[in-house]
Amino acid sequence: MSVITLHEADVLRQQDPEVAELLLAELRRQSTSLQLIAAENFTSRAVLAALGSPLANKYAEGYPAARHHGGCEIVDMAERLAVRRACALFGARHANVQAHSGSSAVLAAYAALLRPGDTVLALGLPYGGHLTHGSPANFSGRWFDFVGYGVDAETGLIDHDQVRHLARNHRPKAIVCGSIAYPRHIDYAFFREVADEVGAYLIADAAHPIGLVAGGAAPNPVPYADIVCATTHKVLRGPRGGMILCGAELAERVDRAVFPFTQGGAQMHTIAAKAVAFGEAATPAFATYAHQVVANARTLAGHLAEEGLTVTTGGTDTHLITADAAPLGVDGRTARGRLAAAGIVLDCCALPHGDGRGLRLGTAAVTTQGMGEPEMERIAKLLAAVVRGHPEPAGARAEVQELTGAFPPYPS
Repeated sequence: MSVITLHEADVLRQQDPEVAELLLAELRRQSTSLQLIAAENFTSRAVLAALGSPLANKYAEGYPAARHHGGCEIVDMAERLAVRRACALFGARHANVQAHSGSSAVLAAYAALLRPGDTVLALGLPYGGHLTHGSPANFSGRWFDFVGYGVDAETGLIDHDQVRHLARNHRPKAIVCGSIAYPRHIDYAFFREVADEVGAYLIADAAHPIGLVAGGAAPNPVPYADIVCATTHKVLRGPRGGMILCGAELAERVDRAVFPFTQGGAQMHTIAAKAVAFGEAATPAFATYAHQVVANARTLAGHLAEEGLTVTTGGTDTHLITADAAPLGVDGRTARGRLAAAGIVLDCCALPHGDGRGLRLGTAAVTTQGMGEPEMERIAKLLAAVVRGHPEPAGARAEVQELTGAFPPYPS
């Protein structure tokens, strides 16, 4: 059931047996544990094939028909294809597919619209904001004056009244809407209204929901935001990388902010893999997948609540769930450690208006494996039992391996 062919494995073993064993060990790890990290997924074999293609050899600084190196005729076609597919998939006038990551995409968006010292309004880090939304350890917090909005203490939902109040008081140059740990849909129309009222640009950081947008299972930020930043992995199920969507009026500024301002040569094998992923995401099968991801997340959240965990916002609209394990008698870090020992892999996150750490998990990867709502109930019961300290890790791991064995990520 390996995605590494026998020939490739033999070549690796002969050339570098240490690396060969690491690759195969990681494949075994992914295949025998539950991958519930909200930011991860399993790409198709076609995406992996593009990543391992001869396009990895090509240096391609610049953009199609304007490269700094010769011999770019073929990679130009690959990049144009990725751009066309991205624009068609999301209804955008322009797409930049060169960003190396979601953070690189956000950096380029800021570079296109802002100057150091400008004020930016974004979701505060304790409420699910990303490092690029003003963390003092990140370039964003060092170069710009970030003001953080929060969520309602009772509902956990974004406090729209506070957003409007802060925007009127601080008159930011840009407003960022998006999160790494907010499980509900974002009201892009509201943020557009506030941005227009105070004369701000609107940047949507849609790294998490963009795959759901592609499948018609989440609202599309493109009609509302001046710039949409996203990743191409997560629910979108493509290679690790970023992209930027915008209107024609900002296209040149965005492109120049990516190259030459923040990046050098484009990774053409990754761009080809993005094109593959965009093509896959345009199919009816992917739309079915995206809606199943949401159905699975809602089912999982409901059963986690039944098992005693406190699910923030009372549920989810997306692939993502955040929950407090304290009612089961442990903090988030302890819970994550117990789950890891049992082969259940997820993250910790900050809890809104709380002192501890919660659990952040998602259903993108397990849905790719073919799991459905019955499996979500089983996962919730197993997860809660492990967090409580029963069964023993060996028994829990055996159940995890039984489940993953029935739903291998790469069936032979």
